[in-house]
Amino acid sequence: MSTVTSETRDRQPARERLLAAADELFYEEGVHTVGIDRVIERAGVAKATLYSAFGSKDELIRAYLLRRHRARKERMTSGLAAYDTPRDRLLGVFDVLGESFATPGFHGCAFVNASAEARPGSPIEEVADEARAWVRSLFVELGRAAGAADPDALARQLQMLYDGAAVAARMDRDPGAATAARATAVTLVDQAIG
Repeated sequence: MSTVTSETRDRQPARERLLAAADELFYEEGVHTVGIDRVIERAGVAKATLYSAFGSKDELIRAYLLRRHRARKERMTSGLAAYDTPRDRLLGVFDVLGESFATPGFHGCAFVNASAEARPGSPIEEVADEARAWVRSLFVELGRAAGAADPDALARQLQMLYDGAAVAARMDRDPGAATAARATAVTLVDQAIG
């Protein structure tokens, strides 16, 4: 995500400024490492504005993650539209994923990062679960369209590759991790669709 400039910030509503600041800071440094004082300073708003817009830091974190989830869905849906066949779309997930790894400022999966800091039952866990369920359902839907004999089993395997690629891209600082995951996915997909 791009840095919020003061000119851009001043034209946005306070809620959007808070979300943009939270997105930058939480993604770069962690949801619990960053205090609300830094978020409100970056956003250029009063503390009361944060509580009026979100009610609590936990709800700001929820909104940040939901925003990331929507952006991921849009990026994936848009990226997969370029593929002609169901099999190609299934494998194309890893191409779209790889594009995100190559973006400047990539710090890993926001949901994995936030989940590492989450309490059981927290808003972080709820949104991360929703995001993971969406990825799984995407793989199931694409696997079914490609003719997989057991689209649920294939989706589980591909989600592990997806998650592993994201962790490897971050920890190994390797944007090519998605390419390696895609190569393995080819084998799994071809076995699944016969």
